[in-house]
Amino acid sequence: MGSPPRGQDRARTAEVTRFQAVAVAGAAAMLLSSCQRLGARLCCMRSGLRASEGGHRNLVSCIDPSMGLNEEQKEFQKVAFNFAAQEMAPNMAEWDQKELFPVDTMRKAAQLGFGGIYVRTDVGGSGLSRLDTSVIFEALATGCTSTTAYISIHNMCVWMIDTFGNEEQRHKFCPPLCTMQKFASYCLTEPGSGSDAASLLTSAKRQGDHYILNGSKAFISGGGESDIYVVMCRTGGPGPKGISCIVVEKGTPGLSFGKKEKKVGWNSQPARAVIFEDCAVPATNRIGNEGQGFLIAMKGLNGGRINVASCSLGAAHASVILTRDYLNVRKQFGEPLANKQYLQFKLADMATRLVASRLLIRSAAVALQEEREDAVTMCSMAKLFATDECFAICNQALQMHGGYGYLKDYAVQQYMRDCRAHQILEGSNEVMRMLISRSLLQE
Repeated sequence: MGSPPRGQDRARTAEVTRFQAVAVAGAAAMLLSSCQRLGARLCCMRSGLRASEGGHRNLVSCIDPSMGLNEEQKEFQKVAFNFAAQEMAPNMAEWDQKELFPVDTMRKAAQLGFGGIYVRTDVGGSGLSRLDTSVIFEALATGCTSTTAYISIHNMCVWMIDTFGNEEQRHKFCPPLCTMQKFASYCLTEPGSGSDAASLLTSAKRQGDHYILNGSKAFISGGGESDIYVVMCRTGGPGPKGISCIVVEKGTPGLSFGKKEKKVGWNSQPARAVIFEDCAVPATNRIGNEGQGFLIAMKGLNGGRINVASCSLGAAHASVILTRDYLNVRKQFGEPLANKQYLQFKLADMATRLVASRLLIRSAAVALQEEREDAVTMCSMAKLFATDECFAICNQALQMHGGYGYLKDYAVQQYMRDCRAHQILEGSNEVMRMLISRSLLQE
């Protein structure tokens, strides 16, 4: 693979510090931990940001992710970038290689309001928009894409309870989830029903004031570690109208978990089967009405698709910056790789794909927030395009690093592995194409 590039140690250090935006004051973080209202949280964010000027450093304006944002969104973004640089990026490789679930770090993120970003403030959420949420997840994912993806799933679960639960359920489940004292998992996929989610078989039969659940869920992020499982199960006949949504709490008799799956990426979050064997759950844990579960699941996934696409943006953005810097450091044939026109053109393509993906995701986020008629199609387009393009960016970044890109000392390989999953989950990209084409043909 040749000799190490000049300045290799400096380049490796830069990989985990590239996204330092500003120093967040420690006092702000301490105060944030006790704040439940958005106004107090915003005040703390601003006080931390004033400690240092300059914003998101070492960026070229054409790929600057703050372009087009208002001042408040830029503040959210700077706080998220700083947290990614200080708390996530230095640990990203260790979490991946040792398969660690970084509970303490995620709880620190929750102190900044990232445990319930688009959840209402009366139950501890931040009450932000879908666009704000996308901006935050993109920034966090530059620090660790895998961990941010789990945080995005957790946020989706809290939103589902906040939106479709009654007041008692909202005030019982949401506050500890927003602080991430408790973690949540989304349980839809089964061993025999992935893309065809409406064919799920996990049953929930009413017996008195309980539902008795039997069946299993597969590939559940946070499985075995999470405290709250938002489960789609069959309370009625075949098809989507027979599905209901029930919250199952860890420790409920009859709830168990399979072995931890060995995955290509996403190693900072465990994935296990979630198994129900005569698992008795109080009927008061049903979210919404019987038969409403599939609708709840799909509405959750619309936002989930924006979220996971935003995580792909973060991975791709990090990969573009790392590749640009590597091309300037690495020399071959007597000159920096940055002088090679072929590689210049490849970098230009990567940057263009990144910006196009970001624009589409943010447009879809606005459509979802405004509840427009085209929101489902826009979310599907954003997820399809961005996760495909961002994986291509990360894969190209690895290629342009040559042999070094294949080493775990270099972050590009982890960004590539972690964002590969995004083309499969939250509805595979083949399903996204189906949804988009169905929308077009029905016009």
